[in-house]
Amino acid sequence: MDDPNLTDKKYPGNPTKSSRSQAPLRVVAEHLDWQGHSPEEIKAMKDGIAGLEPIDD
Repeated sequence: MDDPNLTDKKYPGNPTKSSRSQAPLRVVAEHLDWQGHSPEEIKAMKDGIAGLEPIDD
């Protein structure tokens, strides 16, 4: 279903492919010891996608 907060305002239709669940979501746990990527890993990821061609759907 179209999300009225994101669609039909600036762009008609549902360009973001957004959707909402039919039932509420429940948070059942929180991951407290998650470690983010190192700056070197982030740079490697960004470098890896920098040369890719954009995909137009």
